[in-house]
Amino acid sequence: MIHGGSSGIGTTAIQLAKCFGATVVTTAGSQEKCQVCEQLGATRSINYRQEDFVEVVSELTKGRGVELILDMVGGSYVERNIKALAVEGRLVQIAFLQPSKISIDLMPIMLKRLIFTGSTLRPRTVVQKGAIANELFDKVWPLLESAQVRPIVHKTFPLALAADAHRLMESSAHIGKIILTT
Repeated sequence: MIHGGSSGIGTTAIQLAKCFGATVVTTAGSQEKCQVCEQLGATRSINYRQEDFVEVVSELTKGRGVELILDMVGGSYVERNIKALAVEGRLVQIAFLQPSKISIDLMPIMLKRLIFTGSTLRPRTVVQKGAIANELFDKVWPLLESAQVRPIVHKTFPLALAADAHRLMESSAHIGKIILTT
């Protein structure tokens, strides 16, 4: 499951996961955004304003849960993500739209033998970043070259209009990336 399926990261993650053989479920904030996620390869996109993703995942998986969640929301989603995970599932936190400090019962992590991890590129060493770049070159670049995976660009702004780009991003009305040019 990919939260924020219509975001720049989400649209790319859907396409990559599909290319690598995953069944993809996403969340997004409107029917239009959900339709785009499904056009990109998601089997099901959940409008989080109208449906509870934990309930939908339970129905879709017959109570089993999903194996992996890519989350950029945090906050109140963390405990719900844990409920939506299958036994031995993995929750990967990559950003926080909601607070990073929460109160949570950790017992379900133990009982389901879950992995809850986080990832960010910034603090990694140059050697680690180089290894990641090499893997991307080997596994992802061919998918980009063949157009099996393509970036979704919502709008491009000149740098002088960065404030307008930021307002668009804050409105959450976009699908895909917002790009600044010089």
